[in-house]
Amino acid sequence: MKTLKLLLSITLFSTLLSSCYTEVLVEDSIIDEPGISLAQLLDSYELWYVNINETTGNGEVPFLERAFTVSFRNGIFYANNNISGIGNNGNGYGIDVGAYGTDFTYVDIDHDIDGYYPLRVDQLGTNRIRLVDTSTNTSYYLTGYQRSNFDYDFVFYDNIHYFLQEFTAWKKVFTSQAGMLNAFDEENFLTFLAGGNDDTFLSSRDTVDTPIANLVYDYEGIYTIYDVQDDPYLKVLTLDYDYLDNEYFELSVIDDGTIQLFHPDSGTTYEFEGRVYIQYLRPSTDGSSTKLKQTDKKRKRIKNKVFNKDDFKK
Repeated sequence: MKTLKLLLSITLFSTLLSSCYTEVLVEDSIIDEPGISLAQLLDSYELWYVNINETTGNGEVPFLERAFTVSFRNGIFYANNNISGIGNNGNGYGIDVGAYGTDFTYVDIDHDIDGYYPLRVDQLGTNRIRLVDTSTNTSYYLTGYQRSNFDYDFVFYDNIHYFLQEFTAWKKVFTSQAGMLNAFDEENFLTFLAGGNDDTFLSSRDTVDTPIANLVYDYEGIYTIYDVQDDPYLKVLTLDYDYLDNEYFELSVIDDGTIQLFHPDSGTTYEFEGRVYIQYLRPSTDGSSTKLKQTDKKRKRIKNKVFNKDDFKK
């Protein structure tokens, strides 16, 4: 995983002015101003981050519900549907999932799995657009970045629920010498379920050399992710164990396959590595795209609560 800081300013579109005009939405009013063509606008940023929590409307465009970023490159439509590997897959663009063309204010996307979607494009700012499915009056809000100034760390933490679900299991690979003995020392595997059970975790005390396919889970419970006040690069993970109480951990990402859990009550630090990566959409050997069972995963509008340790006093 790359650690990159966002640039404090975005290159002004004045450097891209051409003789055509584009429509810009200003305080819900459409005005004409010198700009660029829609094709140039979509191509001017290498990555468009899908701000799923801003989505409005009751319909859905399936491939936008799954994607963390999309890219429009010379008629090919790309998407990053996984957090793990983002920044590396397809040179950062993700994988080829379809084709697109532009028609005045519409981008016509022919997705390999989900089919044809004509979406109206409203430009909201120099690097902000809205994609509107006019048939259902559903809107998606996207922010444009170059690969060199994209904050990959922020994307990991902003979508940490989905990152945890991208591996069949997480295997404990490290326990610090510092810290008091506690019951969680015995837990060697964790799994965070996707789909309709995406607040459910499983844990196993099987020995660390147990193959993932042979794991026997000892416990099923509820997990919750909390934000940390004034720190977007740290989360709190709570695991609701009946026999361990509701344990909480400071959750941080080491790389795109490793997480660290710090247990404040005991002072112990654990590291878990992801095992059996789940790729939500992948190219098949014949060059077409193939859905896996897990592709049914769609991102939900999630608003994390801010962690308050007083709620977890024992």
